[in-house]
Amino acid sequence: MTEKMYFTLGVVAVLIVLAGIVLMSRVRSARAGNALGAVGLALAVVLMLLKQQLLSSGALWTALVVGLLLGAWLAARVSMLAMPQMVALLNGLGGLASALVAYSTRKPGEASFEEYAGLLALAIGMMTFSGSMAAAGKLARLLPQRQVVLPGHSVISSGLLLLLLLSIVWRQPEALAILALLFGWVFAIRVGGADMPITISLLNSTSGVAGGVAGIAIGDPVLTCIGAVVGASGLLLTQIMCRAMNRSLLNILFSKGAAAKGSANSAPPAPAEAPAAAEAPAADLPAILRSARDVIIVPGYGMALAQAQSAVKTLADRFAELGAKVRYAIHPVAGRMPGHMNVLLCEVDVPYEQLYELDDINPDFATCDLVLVIGANDTINPAANTAEGTPIYGMPVLAVAEAKWTVVCNLDTGPGYAGVPNAIYNSPKTILRLGDAKESLAQLLQMLS
Repeated sequence: MTEKMYFTLGVVAVLIVLAGIVLMSRVRSARAGNALGAVGLALAVVLMLLKQQLLSSGALWTALVVGLLLGAWLAARVSMLAMPQMVALLNGLGGLASALVAYSTRKPGEASFEEYAGLLALAIGMMTFSGSMAAAGKLARLLPQRQVVLPGHSVISSGLLLLLLLSIVWRQPEALAILALLFGWVFAIRVGGADMPITISLLNSTSGVAGGVAGIAIGDPVLTCIGAVVGASGLLLTQIMCRAMNRSLLNILFSKGAAAKGSANSAPPAPAEAPAAAEAPAADLPAILRSARDVIIVPGYGMALAQAQSAVKTLADRFAELGAKVRYAIHPVAGRMPGHMNVLLCEVDVPYEQLYELDDINPDFATCDLVLVIGANDTINPAANTAEGTPIYGMPVLAVAEAKWTVVCNLDTGPGYAGVPNAIYNSPKTILRLGDAKESLAQLLQMLS
C-alpha cells in the first residue's frame, strides 16, 4: 500500500469516527454512532496492518482472535452496574497500548523530536494505565471509594511530576515508566467516588492523547488523528461535566474535600436515624401516590447498586395507567460515568422523551405533585446552595426540595460521597422509604394496585 493511499483511506476512517461521535451526541442515534465509530476504528487497524505487511503473521492473528474472544466474553458478562469500571479498564488498556508502542519502537541515539514524542507518549500512557486501574478499583469497591489523601499528597504529586519531566529530558524510559505509574496512582486515589465521572472522562481523554503522541513518535498520521479525536472529545466532555458541577477541574482533582478530614481509609459516616417529621405523613402515602398527576422520578447511583431500574419502569408504567404524567430528571453526574443513568433506564425501555436534563426540568419541580427519589443524595442536596466550604457548594442540584411531596427510596439517611448531610430528609414534605430500593418500589407499586 502506497503512502498516498494509506493517508487517503486513513482520512476516511477518521471521518467515520467523527461521524460516529456526532451520532452518539443524540440519544436516538447513539447506538448507531457507537457502531459507526467501531467500523472507523476497525478500518484504521486494517489499514495499519496492510501498510506494515503484518497480515501474514501467525502471532498477530493469534493475538487478534484471543482479543476478540475476550472482548466478546466481557461484553456478554459485564452488567450495566459494572460498566463504569469496565470503561475505566478499557481507558487504562488504551493508555498501556500506546505506551508499549512508544517504548518498543523508540530508537535510542541522538536526541530527536520523535524520540521525545515517544517518551511523552510513554509517560502519558503509563499514567493513564495506573490512574485507570485505581479508578476501576474504586468503582469495583476494591479500594476506598472516598478520597485517599496521603500525608503531603500535593508535595508527592509535584515531586513525581518534576521527576517525570527530568526523566524525559535525560531520556530514561525505564525510570519514566515507573514514575508515570506512581504518578497516575497517586493522582487517581485522591479523587472521591462522587467525582469519578469526571475522572473517567479525563482518563478517556488522556488515553487518546497518548495514542496521538505515539502516532507522532512512529510517524503514523492516522494514529495521530484518531488519538487527537479521542483526546479532544474526552476533554470536551470533561469540561461540560465540570460546568454541570460548577467546579473547576483543578478543584475536583486536587481539593481535600470532606473525606480528607479523617483517615484515608475511614468508613463513610454512619447512617442517621430517620427523622420523625419526615415519617409523619407516611400513613397518607397511598392517597398521595394515587392522586399524583405529575410525577418526576430522580434516579441515582443507589438505583444502579440495587439494580432497581426494572422496578422503576414498572412503577412508572402504573402511574401512567392511572393518568399521571411521568418524567425522569437526570443529573449530569448521577452514577459513576457520563450517561450512566440514561443507559440504565434505556436498557429497560424507558422512552427517550421522558428523560430530562437538569436545566430543562428544574423549573417544574415546584409545580409537580410528587417526586420519587431512588438512590440519589448529593445531586438533590439543597446544601449545595448554602453550605460554603463543602465539596458540593455551588454545584447545580435538582430542585427536589421545592416539590409538593417527595418520596425517598434510599438505603439510609447518611450523607452521600460528599459527606454533607441532606436537609431533604428532615422536610415535612418528605416521606422516607429506607432500605433496598427494589423492596421499597415493590411496596409503592402494591399501594397503587
